[in-house]
Amino acid sequence: MNWEERIEVNPRVLVGKPIIKGTRIAVEFVVDLLARGWTTDQILSEYDHLTPQDIQACLVYASEVLKSERVYVTTS
Repeated sequence: MNWEERIEVNPRVLVGKPIIKGTRIAVEFVVDLLARGWTTDQILSEYDHLTPQDIQACLVYASEVLKSERVYVTTS
């Protein structure tokens, strides 16, 4: 899946946090709901303007961000 089709970053919306295009729903919020045990069906029921593809795009986006993250370890 190409997350760029569904996720955008706009400094004028939610202080530039990544959101689902056409909404004010942050990727972070969707990932948090999933982490708290919400199912895709529960999210879609509560936020009926979202699609399963939107939720999948949030996960793909989060995965790519984590993969690009650099961790620096210092030893004492």
